[in-house]
Amino acid sequence: MITIIQEHLPQLLTGLLNTVLSSLIALVGSLILGTIFALFEISPNRLLRIIGKVYVEVFRNIPLLVIVLIFYIVIPMYIVKINGFMAGSIGLTIYTSAFIAEVVRAGILSIGKGQMEAARSNGMSYLQAMWHIILPQAFKITIPPLGNQFINLVKNSSILAFVAGADLMYQANSIASSTFQTNQTYLVVGVLYLILTMPLSYYMRHLEKKITN
Repeated sequence: MITIIQEHLPQLLTGLLNTVLSSLIALVGSLILGTIFALFEISPNRLLRIIGKVYVEVFRNIPLLVIVLIFYIVIPMYIVKINGFMAGSIGLTIYTSAFIAEVVRAGILSIGKGQMEAARSNGMSYLQAMWHIILPQAFKITIPPLGNQFINLVKNSSILAFVAGADLMYQANSIASSTFQTNQTYLVVGVLYLILTMPLSYYMRHLEKKITN
């Protein structure tokens, strides 16, 4: 394992950097998209509710690999050329956003209806009440499941290896195939994934305790 690290450190660091970058892109994007479609699902507008439910059900029930391959193979054929890194990041964003939408929707529905009615009676619009009153409370409630989704997102970023996304797993496959030291290579990569996910896990627990106390 030490030999693998010494001889392939630049390659591993490149993969680690791409994994972090893809995860950050997907984290921010999926949180924004997930929140938007959660609001669609509970919107008073029937058309928006249908759009939100269709989005969530479709992308939540399609395998992540299929979504990524659509962006890697189909989209470049008919719409615009994108590389494996962007195809993987976009697919990861869309896939994760469907799960986050359900988490956020559940958090919103757990807030008493009286708070929305009180905000509206004080002159707030629906969107103002949702933004200033409901969503802040909903996000506090949903921190544990959101934390789990974010950790899963980092691990799911290994899907980029299937589309030449130059992530950590892609670099590991390349090193293993050239050195034939498969066990050692994937042990190193497993440790690197732990280094990425463990601080996030502990931070989410700390945040949860801080908010609930």
